[in-house]
Amino acid sequence: MESFALTKFLRNTEDGYMSERIERRLKELGITLPKIQAPWANYVSVVVTGSLVYLSGQLPSLDGVLIKGKLGAELSVDQGREAARMCALNMLPHLREACGGNLDRVVRCVEIGGFLNATQEFTEHPLVLNGASEFLVEVFGEAGRHTRFAVGVASLPFNFAVEVKGIFEIH
Repeated sequence: MESFALTKFLRNTEDGYMSERIERRLKELGITLPKIQAPWANYVSVVVTGSLVYLSGQLPSLDGVLIKGKLGAELSVDQGREAARMCALNMLPHLREACGGNLDRVVRCVEIGGFLNATQEFTEHPLVLNGASEFLVEVFGEAGRHTRFAVGVASLPFNFAVEVKGIFEIH
């Protein structure tokens, strides 16, 4: 016979409540989520429609560290990967808020899109965006696997190196 507390925990976990699997995973990885960054212009950061969460593009800006510059000129592929990872990290507080504070409600990452501030000759876009993709798989496991696009552009807002947007399914 199950105890009342165990029954309540199991029911809440199945419903997507109380389980802190993703929060525990973040702690295991030594990751602290940053504060939500306000939009840089006239738009909203998150739109939830049905079971989908659309996240506006996030920039590589964290605790006063800004990764700016052009890939293929001032920045290397590794620096771009770090910028993309930082963008993915900046998505998570917005996603957590959209999930009512519980990242365990994430069913999967559906898609991410990356825009790279790159020289015309730069061709390693997929390697740069792997920084975001690998981070999401690290955090969410198989649910972090997604479709994606990586596009090089002539410039990005405020000369940031990378901008990453995402679409997630939640329950």
